[in-house]
Amino acid sequence: MSTVAVVGTGVIGASWTALFLANGLDVVATDPAPGAEERLRGALEGTPTDRLRFVADAGEAAAHADFVQENGPEREDVKHALFAVLDEAARPEVVLASSSSGLLPSVIARGCPRHPERVVIGHPFNPPHLIPLVEVVPGRDTAPEVVDRAVAFYTSVGKRPIRLSREVPGHIANRLQAALWQEAYSLVERGVATVADIDTAIAYGPGLRWAVLGPFVNQHLSGGPGGLAHVLRHLGPPTEEWWRDLGQVHLTPELAETLVAGVDAELAETGQARLVAARDAVLAQLLAAKAAQPDLP
Repeated sequence: MSTVAVVGTGVIGASWTALFLANGLDVVATDPAPGAEERLRGALEGTPTDRLRFVADAGEAAAHADFVQENGPEREDVKHALFAVLDEAARPEVVLASSSSGLLPSVIARGCPRHPERVVIGHPFNPPHLIPLVEVVPGRDTAPEVVDRAVAFYTSVGKRPIRLSREVPGHIANRLQAALWQEAYSLVERGVATVADIDTAIAYGPGLRWAVLGPFVNQHLSGGPGGLAHVLRHLGPPTEEWWRDLGQVHLTPELAETLVAGVDAELAETGQARLVAARDAVLAQLLAAKAAQPDLP
């Protein structure tokens, strides 16, 4: 792989572009939005862009690529139209990967009548140039070797790919996030806690451990010498009671307004740009610290 087509250069596409350029790849980027090239180059400030080329047409970008990373809007009709262009233009062996955060690859592949077997989800977490996770999800028609090549490619640029055995809406990480959001929204709706309190509970509690190890290993460690078996024996029954008490929430206009107001109040003293910069700085330090610990899985 020497040339990657980045199709769609919004927040995710720009971050992918930064990652690919930092790994010495040539990038052919494209986005139909007015001013897209200027915004992309502005977002890449500090990143060498001598290997970046911007073109107006997605087909032209795909025609020159060894791998395609698509980052268009989360709409089936848009994906189908876009992938029809990519399918027509890209060489038959080129993987067409979508950053879609929730659409099924089998649905996206309907836009590829020529080679649906090369369509796969390659869903990153924002910002992709910092956070290693990428979820590789095959569809019904995806060839196993396409999944292998996608995993190998993402690994080569420093990502930490995981391979799903079958497709589900939202993949893995977003489904886990959605479960947490459901209860967080419910706690706010029921007046149990404020938005800021819930953010604090996660950011200064379990979120710190989750940033180091996953939920299963963390739970195992909390069981001491008895490990996960001990935890499940002693905390399994009360956990089931908590599950039964979790809230079923609907995003009413009133609840949405409450959530937005809560975040606005929490961030009243912090500008968005400063917050993003601080978040990214901590992420970089955390990833460096994890890399220095060989015993972490």
